[in-house]
Amino acid sequence: MTNRPLDLDAVEAFIRTAELGSFTRAAEAMKTTQAAVSLKVKRLEDRLGCRLLERTPRYVELSTHGAAFLVHARELLAAHERALSLFSAARQRLAIGISDHVAGPELPALIARMNAQDPQLLIEIRIGSSRDLLQSFDRRELDTVIVRQHVGRTDGKMLAEEKFGWFAAPGWRHRADEPLPLATLAEPCGVRVMAGQLLDDAGVPWTEIFVGGGVAAVAAAVMAGLGVAALAPRMLPFGATDVGPKLGLPDLPRLPVLFHSRVKDGRSLDALAALSAAFRSAVRG
Repeated sequence: MTNRPLDLDAVEAFIRTAELGSFTRAAEAMKTTQAAVSLKVKRLEDRLGCRLLERTPRYVELSTHGAAFLVHARELLAAHERALSLFSAARQRLAIGISDHVAGPELPALIARMNAQDPQLLIEIRIGSSRDLLQSFDRRELDTVIVRQHVGRTDGKMLAEEKFGWFAAPGWRHRADEPLPLATLAEPCGVRVMAGQLLDDAGVPWTEIFVGGGVAAVAAAVMAGLGVAALAPRMLPFGATDVGPKLGLPDLPRLPVLFHSRVKDGRSLDALAALSAAFRSAVRG
């Protein structure tokens, strides 16, 4: 191995691929092609004289050398960003709204990805209902929103479609002679309306047993054994059970997640590309 400096673009390609577990998703985050990312990583491996990523047709994961190098690779990019920040102008602000039904437990990791993309970008995150966030976006209070599809809106770019189910705590039992106890989000909530309408159309009697101010509160009520909630699997702790088939509840559709943005500058677009790729990775599991 010679003393030639490392290619920072190749180092970034390795980090993104390792974090997202896919050359394709890394390419989305870096706004390039899968082939370009793969070539950069291969050249970095040749430069270091070892394999950093183990590749199979179905997944990509770190090798032993790759796991050891990842820590130093992140430090290298961070030092590079700190050096550039000495000559940058005042921090640029990016205001993002994310629906509570979309944010999920991965939110800290998603924010970290954006920060890694551009540590000098001032990121403001607002969590709320899809309807409220879209209204704030239309009033130009937010630069970008990531929301569930909202009735009456035909704009927005689809990021992903997410499966929903009727979830309950392990061991929870429903008494057949009682209405289905439902835990929901407070109004306004499109998922709440959809769930109630589907149950009504199927002739399933139900009653609200818990109304939460956020998805985390609804998930907690479910795991406490209060009742059933219509949620995406990633919103619940491990062990929650989809009781829909057992109780004969109506199938829930896959719900689109839409991306609305008026951002045009390069720095913010790069950060949003990283966020979008990381979000798709979270939804796809």
